[in-house]
Amino acid sequence: MSAPEQKGERIAKRMARAGVASRREAEAMILAGRVLLNGETLKTPATLVGPADAIVVDGAPLPEIERPRMWRYHKPAGLMTTSRDPQGRATVFERLPSHLPRVVSVGRLDLNSEGLLLLTNDGGLARALELPSRGWTRRYRVRVYGTPSARAIDALQKGVTVESVHYGPIGVTVEPAPEGAKRRANVWLSVTLKEGKNREVRRALEFVGHPVSRLIRTAYGPFQLGKLAPSEVEEIPGKVLKEQLGAEAKEMGF
Repeated sequence: MSAPEQKGERIAKRMARAGVASRREAEAMILAGRVLLNGETLKTPATLVGPADAIVVDGAPLPEIERPRMWRYHKPAGLMTTSRDPQGRATVFERLPSHLPRVVSVGRLDLNSEGLLLLTNDGGLARALELPSRGWTRRYRVRVYGTPSARAIDALQKGVTVESVHYGPIGVTVEPAPEGAKRRANVWLSVTLKEGKNREVRRALEFVGHPVSRLIRTAYGPFQLGKLAPSEVEEIPGKVLKEQLGAEAKEMGF
């Protein structure tokens, strides 16, 4: 047995890998007293666990860690990307088909945003795919008020700072209007970025004078929204995941 196996792994990581919640959500569940370890209420998410430890979450044994799987989901507007919402708003996970296992999202889309949301039964995989170091590009179609000037687009491409939060380069191109269309109050933009900070697209575009009225994510890295209908979910074949993860696939359990 290797040294890392002897020491075990953080319980929040184990919970995430089992698809119960993201690491952050798992830590909150532990602090809320919802997790038992070997019959005792756990008090800190820093606890290390091994294969023989018995973990119970909300009264149910922690599920066995299955092979990593991932799905494409077309998130409609009006759903929160969270397991529980304090305000009682509907969540993505409440609306998923019943045949899916427990899953977590790769990144998030805010309440009013639509489009591609990746889901996985392995929180470790989700975390790995969210890291900025992966360099995966997120692509969006965004409807805004007014037409951004060349100056505004240049500012976004260089990166902007809004209320002390810096956003890296955001690629923006104005989609051409249909032939014969009248002058429009709203235009559609193609937007690309790699950071994916909270509400990044909305805040950056509003900062340069073009509030967003609709936002649709069309791609996350190599995975495309394609022709998925709103609320439709489709599993990504394991072979495709292996191809996209390359050398990391074995480490992630493929």
